[in-house]
Amino acid sequence: MRYGSQVDPPNRFLSVYAEPDLDHWEWDDEYLNTQANRRIEYLEDQSQSIISENNSPDVPFRYSLNPYRGCIHGCSYCYARNTHEYLGLNAGLDFETKIMVKLDAAPLFRKFLSKPTYKPESITFSGVTDCYQPIERKLRLTRQCLEVAWECRQPISIVTKNALVARDVDLLQRMAELQLVHVYVSITSLVPELARTMEPRTSTPAARLRAVSLLAAAGVPVGVMTAPIIPGLNDREIPALLQAAQEAGARTAAYTLVRLPLTVRPVFQEWLARTQPEKADRIEGLIQQTRNGQLNTSQWGQRMTGSGPIAEQIGAMHQLFAKKYGLQGRLPPHDCSQFIRPTASSSQLRLFD
Repeated sequence: MRYGSQVDPPNRFLSVYAEPDLDHWEWDDEYLNTQANRRIEYLEDQSQSIISENNSPDVPFRYSLNPYRGCIHGCSYCYARNTHEYLGLNAGLDFETKIMVKLDAAPLFRKFLSKPTYKPESITFSGVTDCYQPIERKLRLTRQCLEVAWECRQPISIVTKNALVARDVDLLQRMAELQLVHVYVSITSLVPELARTMEPRTSTPAARLRAVSLLAAAGVPVGVMTAPIIPGLNDREIPALLQAAQEAGARTAAYTLVRLPLTVRPVFQEWLARTQPEKADRIEGLIQQTRNGQLNTSQWGQRMTGSGPIAEQIGAMHQLFAKKYGLQGRLPPHDCSQFIRPTASSSQLRLFD
């Protein structure tokens, strides 16, 4: 099985870190095999909330919904990796092999929407980890939340890099007819081998483009995220990515520059050295040139796009080809006026029937 990470970096919140002493296991093939082929575990997350609130000026939404924590897609650059540290786990292999699932996602979503203080606005699915990662095919937690959104006429936006989003085209089409949904599909490369290396366990570029086409044909407003752009690795693909997006039926396109906050950095560096040994030093150098000499900056206004000549060149290239292919606009606005507030807990109300 492919992994985006092959390391277990220390959790920054824990004072003790166990360093494996492989010399003692040198002849234990069974143990070494389990380390190299980590089993994916799905663990129940008993959180009492499903909606996260964001106040960053760099992020274009306030509320996000995440049925899963951790992601088996295994993208080494994923900015969400360090959120696993809040659970006492690590941002490396734990993030992509210990997946927390919120089995009560739909009831919790309904409970949030029922709050008298809630004023309807768009809610983003996958503000942190992908809501269409492979286990969704079985658990259908995202599907259940979509059904709640449809019932309540709650506007949503979806961000995913998995073609599984096309499974729900029936619901998404109905929501699109009432201006209740946007879908953004992330496509970082059109080269299958590079995409599989960057994103080991998600859909192929061709499958994602087919999902864009299917959604567009159904009348669902769909855009493409060429994110992240990694200087020296996939930046040269921007023109071809935007052309493919336009041909598939996307109406808009956006990008972000690769971000390597906190413990995401050592995971990405290990991946880069392992998979791109001849390019690793140059890519790190180019990233530093877009991040004020560092591998990451947290400054608002620069986190998503970077700064300096190389970052400006990437931004200008994306803008130029987005304009060429008619992708520089925005998707039509959501309609929040149709919102229907649900009852908080129909099961409790039945006690008084």
